[in-house]
Amino acid sequence: MKNNIFGYLFFIFIVGIMAFAIYKFNSTENPISSNTTQGGSSSSSSIQKGKKLTLGISEFDTMNPIITKNKKVQDISKLVFESLVTINKDGKVEPNLAIDWETSDNKVYIIKLRSGIKWSDDTYFSSDDVIYTINRLKEADKSSIYSENLRYVREVDKIDNTTLRIILTEAVPFYEYYLCFPIVSAKYYGEDDFWNTDKNIKPMSNGRFEIAEVTNSTITLSKNKNWWNIENDNSIIETININIYSSIAELYNAFKLGSIDLIATNNNNYQEYIGKIGYNVAEIEGRNFVFLALNTKNSILSDLNVRRALKAAINKDEIISKIYGNSYMKAVFPISSSSFLVNYSNANTFNLSDIESNMKKSGWSIIKGQWRKVVNYKNVNLELKMVVKKDSRRVNLAKYLRDFLLTQGITINIIEASDSDYSKYIENKNYDILLAEVTQSIAPDLTTFLGNNNLSNFSNNETNEIMRYIDNVTDENELKSKYQKLYEIFENQVPYIGIARSKIYVITNTYLSAQIDSKWYNLFFNFKDWYTS
Repeated sequence: MKNNIFGYLFFIFIVGIMAFAIYKFNSTENPISSNTTQGGSSSSSSIQKGKKLTLGISEFDTMNPIITKNKKVQDISKLVFESLVTINKDGKVEPNLAIDWETSDNKVYIIKLRSGIKWSDDTYFSSDDVIYTINRLKEADKSSIYSENLRYVREVDKIDNTTLRIILTEAVPFYEYYLCFPIVSAKYYGEDDFWNTDKNIKPMSNGRFEIAEVTNSTITLSKNKNWWNIENDNSIIETININIYSSIAELYNAFKLGSIDLIATNNNNYQEYIGKIGYNVAEIEGRNFVFLALNTKNSILSDLNVRRALKAAINKDEIISKIYGNSYMKAVFPISSSSFLVNYSNANTFNLSDIESNMKKSGWSIIKGQWRKVVNYKNVNLELKMVVKKDSRRVNLAKYLRDFLLTQGITINIIEASDSDYSKYIENKNYDILLAEVTQSIAPDLTTFLGNNNLSNFSNNETNEIMRYIDNVTDENELKSKYQKLYEIFENQVPYIGIARSKIYVITNTYLSAQIDSKWYNLFFNFKDWYTS
C-alpha cells in the first residue's frame, strides 16, 4: 500500500514537470505580442519592417543626373530628381511636375507646371528650372543620356512661372514621352559653371529623397520633407545608403557578403561572382531589339510566302542559347510586350514544315538541295544578300543564320560593313536582308519600322493610314486598337522578323522584401512596399 502511494506521487510529479516544460516551450515559440487581437492571433503589423535600404555603385562620377555617365546613378536618380512626366510600368505617360500639356501639331507644346513645389533647400520650383535644365542639356550635345530627349527642341520660352512653351524643329510623334528627363534647380547653380562646379557633389532634390551626405565611400539619401507628393507617401524605406566601390567585382563581392540589398546587371555570368544561392532574381526586358529587316522591294522578298518561310526558319530558342548565352530573351515586336498598347507573346515561330509549305505555294521547288523557281524562262535560285555591322556577336548571328538556312535550301551571302558603310547601306536600302539591333525609344514610335522610308521598304494603304492617324489619337482604347492592328500587320505581312531583346537581371538579397516589377526605364516600381528584415 505504501509503495502504491509513493508510485502515485512520483507519477503526478513527472506529469507536472512535463506540463511545465510544454508551457515554457509554447510561450517561447509564440510570445504574446502587444498587437495580439482579442481572438489571440497576431496581426501583420507586428512584423518589424526595416526602413533602411543599401545600394551600391562602382566607378562613381557625380550625382548630377544630367552629367553622370553611370547607369546606376541614373537609376537611383529616379528617387531624387523629378521629371515633367513619368512613364508608368504599363508604358503610359503620367503627369508629374507637369500637370497638363497640349499640342495641335506635334511641334509646339504648351506645358503647365504644378505650383507651390519646393526644392529640398526650400526655394520654389518654377518654369525657370525647366528652361535652365533644357538649355544645359542642349549644351551637352550627346554627352548626356538625356540629350536625345532634346534633339528636336528649337527653343523654349517662359510664359509665366508655371507655364512654358517648347517649340520643336519638326513634328515628333508622342513627344510628351521625351519629357521624362530630370529637372535641376536653376537658383542652386546660379551663374556657376554647371559642368565643373563643386555643387554637383550634392545637388538640390525635388524628389522623394534628398542627398543628405556625400563622402568618399558613401552617399546617404533621406526622405525629402519638401517632396510635392509627401502627403501621399506611405513608403516604408526612410534612408538609402549608397556604398561606393572601385570596381564592379568589388560591388558583386559586397552583395555576396550581404553589404548591399540590390543590384541590377545585364551580365548573365553574375553567378560566377555571387554564387547560386541566397538571393532572388527577376529578369526584365532591356532596351536592345534584334531583328531582320526584309527588303520588300526585292524581287524575291516581295513575295509574302517567301518572307513567311524565312520567319518559320528562325529558331529563336537556339539563337538565344547559342549566340547570346541566354543573356537575351526572345522578341517579336519593337514595342515591349508589357506595354498597354499591344497584347502579344514572344513565341518561337520555328517550324520546318512551314518553310516547305510556304515556298511551294509560290511555285518554288527543291532541286539538288536548293530552292529554285522558273521566272521569265530562267532558273532563279533563292539567294539573298544580308548586311550586318562589323560586331562580333552580330556577325556570329549572321553566320549562324547563313549556315542553318543553307541546310534548308536558302543561300545567304553576308556583307560585314563598317559603321560608315553600314549607314550608307541603310540610307540606300542596298540590301536584301538587314540584320540590325536598335535601342528602344522611350516613346512608342514605330516610324523606323512602318513609317515613310522604313527599313524594309514596306508600305500598304492600311498601315500608312494608321501611322498618319495615331499621331493625333487621344482616346486610349482607340490608340490600343490601332497599335494592335499594327502588330498584326507586322506579324502577318512579315516585313521584319523579331529575334531577341536584351535582358536585365534585378537581384535582391533575401532580407529585402520587394515585389520587383522593374522596367528598363525605372527599377523602382512598387518601391513604397519595399522593406528590409
